[in-house]
Amino acid sequence: MARQFAVIGLGRFGSSVAQTLANAGHEVLAIDENEERVKEISDLVTEAVVLDATDEKALRAVGIEDVDVAIVAIATDMQASILITLLLKEIGVKEVVAKALNARHGRILQKIGADKVVFPEREMGERLAQTLITPSVLEQIELSPGHSIMEIVAPEAFVGKTIRALDIRAKYGANIITIKKKVPQLTKGGEAEFVETVNIAPRAEDKIEEGDHLVVIGKDENLTKLKRLSGKE
Repeated sequence: MARQFAVIGLGRFGSSVAQTLANAGHEVLAIDENEERVKEISDLVTEAVVLDATDEKALRAVGIEDVDVAIVAIATDMQASILITLLLKEIGVKEVVAKALNARHGRILQKIGADKVVFPEREMGERLAQTLITPSVLEQIELSPGHSIMEIVAPEAFVGKTIRALDIRAKYGANIITIKKKVPQLTKGGEAEFVETVNIAPRAEDKIEEGDHLVVIGKDENLTKLKRLSGKE
């Protein structure tokens, strides 16, 4: 079901969020003081407007109170970020997500009512560091505090065994929700190529093969146990 979003601040982060939401079929109102930025994204979102988001009347004029979620993607101007977040909460926007520059900024945003505070640079840095420390972990995404989804290369100890035999739910407190495999097939020219297949909700009798990518879900402490199987953490 399509939802209504407002993205305030069309820098690299804000523009990426706005385009991703629009591509997913949602209504997106993009806002920035910079006319050039607004012009660049105008054909990609539902509506794009040039306005000062610290102006309550201007925000109300574009119907900001009707959106389901407003994302404050301004961080470098901390004062503007805080004021806009406060205005959105006072106007009655259902959910306000605010980008923070640092921990102090984040604490202030939380205290004035931001429903969610994000640290894009820090989170990307942590994700990069994790992939460097543990190459077998391809990606880990936090679902909620203490719980994540993680994609890993199947550990050697898993190869040749079925999901039932592995019983990772009992041993590691996690569940395999997807198996990705590279399957060879012939092209029209008779050449071999590998195509990725995705097995969503695999069955107990499905077998893990070398090179498989496993998408697992569980508590962070339990997922850490799976990381250690690679011997690279």
